[in-house]
Amino acid sequence: MATLQTAANGNSLARPAAAGPATPAAMSPLRMWSAVVGSTLGAFMAVLNIQIVNASLADIQGAIGAGTDDGGWISTSYLIAEIVVIPLSAWLARVFSLRNYLLVNAILFLIFSVACAFAANLQQMIILRAIQGFAGGVLIPMAFTIIITLLPKAKQPIGLALFALSATFAPAIGPTIGGYLTENWGWEHIFYVNLVPGALMVGLLWVSLDRAPMNLKLLSKGDWPGIITMAIGLAALQTVLEEGNKEDWFGSDFILRLSVVAAVSLSLFIVIELRTAQPLLNLRLLLRRNFGFGIVANFLLGIALYGSVFVLPIYLTRIQGYNSEQIGMVLAWTGIPQLLLIPLVPRLMKRFDVRLLIVIGFALFAASNFMNVHMTGDYASDQLFWPNIVRAVGQALVFTPLSAIATSGIEKENAGSASALFNMMRNLGGAVGIASLQTFLSKREQFHSNILTHSVSVFAEATRDRIARLTGYFMSHGVSDQALASHKAVVAIALKIRKQANIMAFSDTFFLLGVALVVALLASLLLKKPGQLAGGGAH
Repeated sequence: MATLQTAANGNSLARPAAAGPATPAAMSPLRMWSAVVGSTLGAFMAVLNIQIVNASLADIQGAIGAGTDDGGWISTSYLIAEIVVIPLSAWLARVFSLRNYLLVNAILFLIFSVACAFAANLQQMIILRAIQGFAGGVLIPMAFTIIITLLPKAKQPIGLALFALSATFAPAIGPTIGGYLTENWGWEHIFYVNLVPGALMVGLLWVSLDRAPMNLKLLSKGDWPGIITMAIGLAALQTVLEEGNKEDWFGSDFILRLSVVAAVSLSLFIVIELRTAQPLLNLRLLLRRNFGFGIVANFLLGIALYGSVFVLPIYLTRIQGYNSEQIGMVLAWTGIPQLLLIPLVPRLMKRFDVRLLIVIGFALFAASNFMNVHMTGDYASDQLFWPNIVRAVGQALVFTPLSAIATSGIEKENAGSASALFNMMRNLGGAVGIASLQTFLSKREQFHSNILTHSVSVFAEATRDRIARLTGYFMSHGVSDQALASHKAVVAIALKIRKQANIMAFSDTFFLLGVALVVALLASLLLKKPGQLAGGGAH
């Protein structure tokens, strides 16, 4: 069966074609769609395993004897491995052949998912999660590459809509699934849940992808300086983003040294990629108008997408005292509508300008965050219902049109680079977003706490009256010592102030997310209709 022909553009390492899927004309529709569905199912599970584990992190930490600080590495190790392997996947698929590379990593992902459930301590869990992330990270860009190289242009919006389920629906539904399984079956089942869809994924890929010979000679011709500097730089940057807030950022020598390593390595990577004849990634794609602004919008989408999934569970735990299952039920309303709406998006793309859909989507997503800027102590699941619905509609409208217009001028030989950059930047946006929001949330809580504390004076009549009433309450409920009752009253007021400061900080955080999405909306206004691009790849 024929394979995609590579164009001579001096970027052979970025070409997925030599080991890629068959051309649309040579492959039957059944096999073509089997490959697309199988690969997107793999991408869905890879993204799902970020949030599904985060929802159950406290239970896992307790089971394997990990502390709160060190337990964060259960997620960090997965994310580091995933973000490092995404840019490597197009080249490695050419080395080992797309079929071999995708199937082996799909099977390894399932094996190490189950192995994580049997981890006896933190060290084992970190290693197993890193290997799981390295295998799972392959599934994300490979699914995107298969869609934009295998499907005819007219069918690509349908494939991208399927991929959107992994990019936006999986993070939203992850806490729901994780919370339910943990509360009712035990945390081990969040790893077992991959087995049934994973078996289906492997079966679909097995019957649909063509066998092709491996090209191990490419290993000796690889862009190894680029690979090494990229891997070191991304791993260091991801670690800085994950651990920075906990370590007080640049107040920590560890974070400072890692930041220098990340900056130097990634700078060298960019220089190497622009100068080498056969780069790992074709960074010049970023100079193309639609792809460049699409990457900016996608990066900001990653900040808001992963940031909102990070902030909302913390709010519900810290302020409302919800357990993981209750949190999952609240977040379900950011996922369920997407499951219904995303399949309709390709039809909307045929009837309306895709840029209009992107703008409306970002506007709704931003509005959903602005709806949460006036939170109170009573702001819980009922009050979050409509913001979550609006957010779901916005996310459903954004991703597929944005992916389509950003990649509309990409040639097949550059599909691997485009896929790697597009998916890596969204994940990197998520890492930057979570790290920034952690710091922003704590700083704003301190800010509001200081203002509220200064406004509550023990010399004010209202404060003295409140302390007196609370003292009386505690004495009528079993506290016989008046001094102790008075102390409890002061502590209760302090806790009330801190809770209010936290609520105000969360409101500020949602406002910041809304602003990021407005900037993404502005970037999307600079996109051109695909038909306006000269030669399919114009700047």
